[in-house]
Amino acid sequence: MYYASVSQQPPHVSRVIAVTGNGEVMATPSYVQLQIEVHSRGKNVQDAQQENTIVMNRVIQSLLALHIPRENIQTAVYTISPIYDYEDGKQIFNGYEVSNAITVKVTDTSRIGKIIDTAVDNGANRISSIQFDIDNEDAYYQQALSLALHNAQMKAKTIAETMHLPVQLQPIEIVEEHKNRPVLYRSMAMTDSAISTPIEQGQIAVHATVRVKFQY
Repeated sequence: MYYASVSQQPPHVSRVIAVTGNGEVMATPSYVQLQIEVHSRGKNVQDAQQENTIVMNRVIQSLLALHIPRENIQTAVYTISPIYDYEDGKQIFNGYEVSNAITVKVTDTSRIGKIIDTAVDNGANRISSIQFDIDNEDAYYQQALSLALHNAQMKAKTIAETMHLPVQLQPIEIVEEHKNRPVLYRSMAMTDSAISTPIEQGQIAVHATVRVKFQY
């Protein structure tokens, strides 16, 4: 019986180095979003609403007097909730709470402490968030992305040199990781209004990450 001779070819081996590149750019915040709240309680809804309306209107007028544009003030939350206390395991109705929260965009970040103090002096009883952010975020991200690609290239080169592989590497796949929005949050506690509230803006880190495969 005759059998044909079939030569066995070795399977193709993909010579690939896969690395992750990271880049970071620091940016000074361009503006800040404050959430300023007024919480009022009353035995009935009407009393709580009326008190809350008077106080919040006073807070808003005080902010307008600081030359904050009205379009930079926006209602974020408005809730009416019953209040219950518990005595001897029994639920006892104790009136209503009305909560009104506004977000305020401040472009002059050096005035944040003054704005907070003014709102508190006029009846605000909670500052729930201070969120720093930047304009033209994409320009900073593009810089971080460029750094991430250079970082990936340097990592691949280091691996190739250490392993005595050819250093003429060709990128065959570049995957941009999901971009996280760079936001810096601050929280604060209520302080004596006779002392200006200190708020430090710091800087915002803008990150970029890529996964790159190089062929050698």
